[in-house]
Amino acid sequence: MSRTAYVNGRYVPQAQACVHIEDRGFQFADAVYEYFAVFAGRLADAEGHLERLWRSLSELRIARPMSEAALIMVLRETVRRNRVRDGAVYLQISRGVAKRDHPFPASSTPPTVVVTAKPVNYAAEQAKAAKGVKVLTRPDNRWGRCDIKTVGLLPNVLAKQAAREAGAYEAWLVDELGFVTEGTSTNAWIVDAEGVLRTRDTNANILRGVTRKNLLTIAADAGHPVSMRPFTVDDAKQAREAFITAASTLVLPVIAIDGHMVGNGQPGPISERLRALYLANARETAL
Repeated sequence: MSRTAYVNGRYVPQAQACVHIEDRGFQFADAVYEYFAVFAGRLADAEGHLERLWRSLSELRIARPMSEAALIMVLRETVRRNRVRDGAVYLQISRGVAKRDHPFPASSTPPTVVVTAKPVNYAAEQAKAAKGVKVLTRPDNRWGRCDIKTVGLLPNVLAKQAAREAGAYEAWLVDELGFVTEGTSTNAWIVDAEGVLRTRDTNANILRGVTRKNLLTIAADAGHPVSMRPFTVDDAKQAREAFITAASTLVLPVIAIDGHMVGNGQPGPISERLRALYLANARETAL
């Protein structure tokens, strides 16, 4: 079945979908995005993703292209037209089309809105989680506003490619103090020697992950102690367990860091339990 995309008020065959060459998302990465997991045709963690979307737009002073209710309708309709039951929907909003110039265009310039949807084989994703993945560490050389979910992802792309070329799934980025900030497209977690879940505080230069935020609550409710105390690469290598979180990966165990085995080199029981708890909650609360 051919896929359908939403572009600026129209649903079109994805192969024919396009934006203007002077769109500021293309010219300047002057755009934001969100990725929603879809379960049974419904949007997972929708409230958190929409809250972060509006914040990102506000921080970049890009006007909201439509009301929240209208946007939810567009997201759901794109999912429906693509017959996605379990999968993902991707949203990108740029400042719009204008003559190429660094300053903002006129405030009357309408934002560009693009939405696509695709199926995801969650059985294959579960099989990946059952085996665990490897990560590589790289210096964090991104800009100082990673809390805004922009499409300016070139440092992330280069680090992710370095990981894949090294036979790893993800790269963990390390700041100038030697602490892990996050992954290129995920948040980073460990279970330390005391059994405490640790992930980086959002006061650091990291994205405010929606899956991360929800998992903090789920973990606490399940009785797991949680700390925002930063951890080094050596801390991670000596941890009982490690894992990553994102809407695209859910909770995905990490079994090796820079070739060093984490724990016994297998997904740990806490990671596996948190994945199951998160998935159950996401399916139950999907919008």
